[in-house]
Amino acid sequence: MSIQLDALESLRVIRSLMERAHIYRAISAPAATIGGLFAVAAGVAGAVPGVGEFFSQPRPFLATWLLILVLTSAANFWLLSREAARRNQPTISEGMRMAMRTILPPVGVGGILGIGTLLWSGDMGMAATYWMLFYGLALLGTHSFSPRSLVWLGWGFIALGVALFAVLGSGYGDLQTFLRSGRGASLAMAASFGLLHLIYAGCVCMGSKPEIRTQQ
Repeated sequence: MSIQLDALESLRVIRSLMERAHIYRAISAPAATIGGLFAVAAGVAGAVPGVGEFFSQPRPFLATWLLILVLTSAANFWLLSREAARRNQPTISEGMRMAMRTILPPVGVGGILGIGTLLWSGDMGMAATYWMLFYGLALLGTHSFSPRSLVWLGWGFIALGVALFAVLGSGYGDLQTFLRSGRGASLAMAASFGLLHLIYAGCVCMGSKPEIRTQQ
């Protein structure tokens, strides 16, 4: 009986998340824009000769992208909290806890692998690959209750991560060396966590207009 009740409760939470998917889709667009702009700015700065020397060492590279992660996560949490307050609902709801249980394992594993790769081998390109792939897997894991646009964003990260992994394992020595360096890895992070998030935010904004008119 307990197992059946747990299953019914999980179905109820998933149904609630699916019903509110369009709300989160609208909220995630500003957060994606903020994170995308930060990532593009850091990635371009890391690729500029002279300025990019700061990113040539693993620890400054790691500190920069951890800071972007913290700032983007804080912005997303603030947006979710504001929407929850407007709807008179708790910010840390059962739905958010379910989403975190889905997202945190792959994000945590990818984060640890990337950090370990940076600190132990200094391979910034492979660290970026881990972050792309596992972030993409985290987004794909939410397919049962998230907007379809987030699933497509996940596939975009998987595609870029696989492509970067293939290039790093190829025989092109100069290209491998560049992508494993701070400048190359910064461009890869700008293309993935920067441009993909900005494209996602733009698509959400363009696709949200019909929904708003329908609700009115």
